[in-house]
Amino acid sequence: MQPQKIFGIRVVIEAINAGKTISKVYLRKNARGPLLQELTNLISKNNISSSHVPIEKLNHLSKHQNHQGVVAEVSMIEFATLDTLITKSIEENSSPLFLVIDQITDVRNFGAIIRTAECTGVNGIVIQKQGNAPINSETIKTSAGAAFNVPICKVDHIRDALFEFQAADIQIIAASEKTTNSIYDLDFKKPIAIIIGSEEKGIGTSLLKMANHTAKLPIMGEIKSLNVSVACGAILYEATRQRGI
Repeated sequence: MQPQKIFGIRVVIEAINAGKTISKVYLRKNARGPLLQELTNLISKNNISSSHVPIEKLNHLSKHQNHQGVVAEVSMIEFATLDTLITKSIEENSSPLFLVIDQITDVRNFGAIIRTAECTGVNGIVIQKQGNAPINSETIKTSAGAAFNVPICKVDHIRDALFEFQAADIQIIAASEKTTNSIYDLDFKKPIAIIIGSEEKGIGTSLLKMANHTAKLPIMGEIKSLNVSVACGAILYEATRQRGI
């Protein structure tokens, strides 16, 4: 299963203007030109993930087709809008459960989290357009196809998504080692959005400040942290246990 790739500056510009969901754009390092600048402006305006790479990378991605210094990956899934997801979830479930991912970068961790979220009845996953692992063939493979079953929202800023959750009376729980509170002391039966942080930095400080509650898993060994997908699974299954599912 390979994501669809498109090549060429004008082709990618037209795809963005047509509203296609672009997972990532790869640009040749040090390339210049007015048309390329137009594309760069569009990428910035639409908060599309991008990176500057050597030409060898572009040749590999395009299988040596005429890429003109640009290769883009078209998303393999359709993304949900957050307001629609919240409204629909509340209509279907008086206590919906959401997962907010703050810039996890490893596609295998991301895929494993999506798989666990689907298995535990999570109503939707929220990710940021920039800085998060892409939803590519490896992500979908690791998720065992769950990425096609659980709604995923891409937002410009996680902070804005948290404001929307709170406006809908959905409490924010931040999973963080920077607290003395245990997840086992929290009530997960309410409408909840759980924030999971990145592998290296955890949850951003501004997001932690917005949480109604912060909590951590108990760690009894010498190693002081769990793999993020494992920790996420433990927290989601505590929510499932409390909800009696």
